[in-house]
Amino acid sequence: MIERIRYFEDRFQVADDTPAVTEQLLQLLANHELGGRQVHDANIVATMKAYGITTLLTHNVKDFERFVKIIKIDEI
Repeated sequence: MIERIRYFEDRFQVADDTPAVTEQLLQLLANHELGGRQVHDANIVATMKAYGITTLLTHNVKDFERFVKIIKIDEI
């Protein structure tokens, strides 16, 4: 497990949770009816928005369909 994490750390930039991410999350919460675990998905989208990331590659397309006007979703 640690080796996998190190592998990804070496190849990808980690998008940290910052005040800009929190602001994006608050905007998403104000504009979408979200609750429970959906907030975690919204936080991913908020992080994407804060970092200018436009496309999400995921196995869980259904969880992010509410954000299709904001991000592009590609299924793995």
